[in-house]
Amino acid sequence: MELANRVFFRLYQSANMLHKTGTKAVEEEGLTTQQWAVLGALSRKAVADGMSVGDLARYLKVSRQNLSGLLGRMERDGHLRITPDGRDRRSRLVTMTDSGRHVWLVEAQPKIHGYYEQALAGFSVNDIAHTLHYLLRLLENMQRVDAVQGGTADVEE
Repeated sequence: MELANRVFFRLYQSANMLHKTGTKAVEEEGLTTQQWAVLGALSRKAVADGMSVGDLARYLKVSRQNLSGLLGRMERDGHLRITPDGRDRRSRLVTMTDSGRHVWLVEAQPKIHGYYEQALAGFSVNDIAHTLHYLLRLLENMQRVDAVQGGTADVEE
């Protein structure tokens, strides 16, 4: 259990440092790591026509309540558009605006890539692949725990 405690504590510290240093990397663009994650999720080709708020919350592994305020700020800043979903009027569809796409592709991406290079300094491609593999396994296990606890997490990408 001591080793498990160390793993989860380092994961906790890493998540906090990602938030702190990642936000610093994109703060000139007016973004936080949470906004970076939203823009990244919406930039995928598979969701070019947008995502429902519920699907976006599930993809990011956050509650709708936590996501709601964030989306409101991003809409106010002109990065997103939130409209009723034409297929289901009870659902709201989130799409990236042209301004949001510009911020994501032109302003934020070069800084994010530089951040990745710094954060992964000394990692080989093999190291990165192994890290991704183990993080995905851990995420899948935690999603199973969430499901047993009554959560709604499903295993994705």
